[in-house]
Amino acid sequence: MREYDVIVVGAGGAGLRAAIAAQEAGADVAMVTKLHPVRSHTGAAEGGINAALREGDDWHDHAYDTMKGSDYLGDAPAVEALTRESPKETIQLENWGMAFSRDEDGQVSQRPFGGLSFPRTTYAGAETGHHMLHTMYEQVVKRGIEVYDEWYVTRLAVSDEDEPEERDCHGVVAYDIKRGEIEGFRARDGVILATGGLGQVYDHTTNAIANTGDGVAMAYRAGVPIEDMEMIQFHPTTLPSTGVLISEGVRGEGGILYNSEGERFMFEHGYANNDGELASRDVVSRAELNEVNNGRGIEDEYVHLDMRHLGEDRILDRLENILHLAEDFEGVDGLEEPMPVKPGQHYAMGGIETDEWGATCVGGLYAVGECACASVHGANRLGGNALPELAVFGARAGRHAAGDVDEEAKITTGWDEDSEEGENVSPVALGEAGLPSAEKGALADGGATAESAGDAGVVEEAVQAERTRVHYLLEKEEGVNHAEVREDVQRTMTENVNVFREESALKDALGDIREARKEYQHVTVEDPSRTYNTDLIHTIETRNLLDVAEAITVGALARDEFRGAHWRKEHQERKDDEWLKHTMLSWNDGSPGLWYKPAVLEGEDKTYEPKERSY
Repeated sequence: MREYDVIVVGAGGAGLRAAIAAQEAGADVAMVTKLHPVRSHTGAAEGGINAALREGDDWHDHAYDTMKGSDYLGDAPAVEALTRESPKETIQLENWGMAFSRDEDGQVSQRPFGGLSFPRTTYAGAETGHHMLHTMYEQVVKRGIEVYDEWYVTRLAVSDEDEPEERDCHGVVAYDIKRGEIEGFRARDGVILATGGLGQVYDHTTNAIANTGDGVAMAYRAGVPIEDMEMIQFHPTTLPSTGVLISEGVRGEGGILYNSEGERFMFEHGYANNDGELASRDVVSRAELNEVNNGRGIEDEYVHLDMRHLGEDRILDRLENILHLAEDFEGVDGLEEPMPVKPGQHYAMGGIETDEWGATCVGGLYAVGECACASVHGANRLGGNALPELAVFGARAGRHAAGDVDEEAKITTGWDEDSEEGENVSPVALGEAGLPSAEKGALADGGATAESAGDAGVVEEAVQAERTRVHYLLEKEEGVNHAEVREDVQRTMTENVNVFREESALKDALGDIREARKEYQHVTVEDPSRTYNTDLIHTIETRNLLDVAEAITVGALARDEFRGAHWRKEHQERKDDEWLKHTMLSWNDGSPGLWYKPAVLEGEDKTYEPKERSY
C-alpha cells in the first residue's frame, strides 16, 4: 500500500493545480490518473480564461455576469471566489511561462466572449487549454510530485458510518493498467477528485472518450450528494460529424451564424437583439435548434458559422487551429466557406456537492473542476469560466487538504436544517433497488462498506472488494458486452434528455436506463488478460455512466421550470418562487433519494437579486 498526505485523482488542469498547491503547503502529494497528464481533456479547451485584468474591468462585474449567466442558481461565495481570484491565478500562469497571445504593445490579449459585459477572456490562440495544461505539468515535474499515470481509480476507501456526514475517506483503489494489478493508496490528509466531465453519457459530445463521470459516480456511491445534475451545457458550435468543438473564440472575434436562408438569425429572429452570437451558450443553442426545427436549417441538421470576413491574417493569428479542425473533420476551408455547426453536449454544471474550498460532506474528500459543483456555474456556464475554475478551485482545494486554510466555508454540504425532502418523480425504480445483489461482483457499488478499524484497514478492505469485482468480471464466460449497454444509454440520453426536454421523453429515458441497468447485471469482459485491458476499463466506466445518466434524467424530470440550460416544454417559465434551489440526489445505499437545498445568493457585500435574463 502506498501512502501520501494528499492524493489527487486525475491530472487535468484542476488536478495539476491542486497538486501544486498542496505541495507548496508542505504536503507529500501523489497524482493517480488513468491518462498521462498532457492527454487530459483540459487540452481540448480552446477559448480562454476569464479574468478582470484591465483598467475599466472589475471582479465584481465578472461576478455579476457569472451569476446572471447561471440564471441565478450559482452560489455567491463560490462565484465571488472564482472572479476575485482568477486574476491572480492567470498572472501566476503567465509567470510560469504560459504563452498567452499578446497585443502589439505587449499586453496579454483579451477578447469578448458570450455573456460578458467586458472583453475579459485571456487566451493563447485557439489552444488555451493545451498551453495551460503543459504549463502546469511542467511545474509538477519541476517540483518532483509523484505521478502514477495509467492507473485507473475505481473505488474510494470510505468508512461505513450510517450518515455520510460522519464518514471519512482514507484513500483510493486503483487498477494499474500496465501491470494489471489492483492496489490501494492511503491518504493521510485528503483525497481530491479531479476526474473531469461525463460527456460520454451522450453520443454527440465534445468530450473525450475517457470522460465517463468516474469521480461523480464514485463519490455518489460513497455517500456524497450530487447536485444539479440536470444542468447540462450544449455548446452551440460543434462539428456535426464528430462533435469536435469549434471555439466560442470564433464568435468572440466576430464570427457570424447564418441559417439556410442566409439570415443572421440571432438578430433577425429576435433570439438576442443586443448580443447576437455572443449571447450565452444556452440561448444560442436553443436558437440554432429552433432554426432547424422550423425548416431553416441546412440539410435539416445544422447552421453555418462564417469567419471569412475576419480576413486571413487575423484568422491565422488567432484561430488557426479552427481551420485545421474544419478541414480535417468536415472537409471545409474556413477561409473560403462557412463551417457547419450544431449544438453538442459540452459541459456538466452539476456534479459532486462541495463548498467553496472543494470539500464534500465526507471528511477528507474533495472535488474540483468539472466533476464538482460548488455551485459556481448554476444553470449555465459562461464560456471562459471553466479554465479559471480549474485554477482557482484546484488551488483552494489543494491548500485546504494540506491543512493550510483556517477560514470557515460559507456554503454548507450535506443535509442541514435548510434542506427539504423531495418527492419520487421517477416512474421506475432507481439505483440498485430490486436488482440482484451487488455481491455478485459486477454491480459492487463502490460505496461505504469498510468495517475494519483504522485508516489502513479501510483501504485494505476496499482493495479486496475491488479485486473481487474485477475477478468476477474477468472470470465470467458468457454475458452482455458493455458496448451494448453504453449504446442504449447514449441513444436515449441524446434522444430524450437533450436541449429540448419534455415529461414523456424524460420518463421514457428513465425506463430505458432501468432496462440498461438490468442488462448490465449480465455484463462480462471478453478480454481475459490483466494488462492494458481496455475492455475491463470500459466495462467499469459504463457502470458509472448508468448512475450519471439516471441522475441527470431524474433531476430534469423533477425541475418543472425553465432555467438556464434546462428547458421544459410543459414549463417554459423560470419559477423563482419555487425553484431558487438546488436539486440534490443521494445514493442511500442503492435506493437514491431526491432532496433540495436553497441557492446562496448572498455575496460578500451584496445580494444578487434575480432579474430577467436577456442578451
